[in-house]
Amino acid sequence: MENNSNENPYLTRLKNMKNINSWLMEQRGKKAVEALKKNAFEAVYVNDTKTARTEILKLIPKDAKVGVGGSMTMRQLGVLDELEKMGTLIYDHWKPGLSPEDVLNIRKAHLTCDVFLASANAVTLEGMLVNTDGIGNRAGAMMFGPNRMIIVAGVNKIVNDLQSAFRRIKEIATPRVVKDMGIDLPCATTGFCMDCNSPMRACRATVILERRPFLSDIHVLIVGEDLGF
Repeated sequence: MENNSNENPYLTRLKNMKNINSWLMEQRGKKAVEALKKNAFEAVYVNDTKTARTEILKLIPKDAKVGVGGSMTMRQLGVLDELEKMGTLIYDHWKPGLSPEDVLNIRKAHLTCDVFLASANAVTLEGMLVNTDGIGNRAGAMMFGPNRMIIVAGVNKIVNDLQSAFRRIKEIATPRVVKDMGIDLPCATTGFCMDCNSPMRACRATVILERRPFLSDIHVLIVGEDLGF
């Protein structure tokens, strides 16, 4: 009788490919972390979202007022759900039912909260954080204001250098974000940056954190999974 205990070689190769991809992303993630540390950021690599969530919650003091940028990553991690269970005051401008005035006030509160949570549009292997905003509350709060900033990025956001970061923002992140938000912009129709001059243009302020700014307490977590846009 034929021995069917041996796995199909094709399936074995597929599993091996997955393991190799995970290995490669881990190496890139750890290299980015080392570069971030050299640039004076507190940085750590974690393998998965569960570990990331645990580490983030450890960094948030009890009774802290927490701001969160417009981050799909943070919502994927489930951090906000855990904070709500703890009764934490969260400044979240994505909550339904808010008036334009409420949203503006929450955005301003991001600049002075105890802990600000956000993701990055791109993290370079040179240890830089690159972000493009339409309004600026996220990028502003990541530089100065909150007592502590916690920035989380999946390995999908790691790029080689600044030029690669700009391309990622224009060609990948922004079209996806504006498509998700239902904003009527050329990139949400074509899938490509058209360098538009639309009144609703989303790319208006780009901030590069080359080093940790003085007086800022910034923690960066690189997660070994694809997260956010």
